[in-house]
Amino acid sequence: TITLLSGEIVQCLSHSLSLIAIGIKNVLEQTPPELASDIIDKGIVLTGGTALLRNLDKYITQFTGVPTHVADEPLLCVVKGIGRALENIEIFQKSLTKR
Repeated sequence: TITLLSGEIVQCLSHSLSLIAIGIKNVLEQTPPELASDIIDKGIVLTGGTALLRNLDKYITQFTGVPTHVADEPLLCVVKGIGRALENIEIFQKSLTKR
C-alpha cells in the first residue's frame, strides 16, 4: 500500500496544470473579440477527467480572470456531443473533412 498526501499530488501535477492554464489563456488571447466576449460572459466549461481535479475550476478562474466551472457529467461530455452530432449529421457535414 502506498499513501499519498494531497500536497504531494499537487506538487506532481502543478507544472502540468500550469501548462494547461497557460494554454487556455493563450487561446483566449487569440480568440476573436466577438467570441471572446461570449466566453467571458458565460465562462469556461471544463470537461473530461481532468475537470474532476479538485479546485481546478478555481485555479483556471484565478489564472485567466474568466469564470470557470465543471460541466455536469464531465466524463460523458464528448460522447454525448458525438451522439448529438450524429443525430444532426446534416448540420455538421460541412465541418467533417476527409484525410
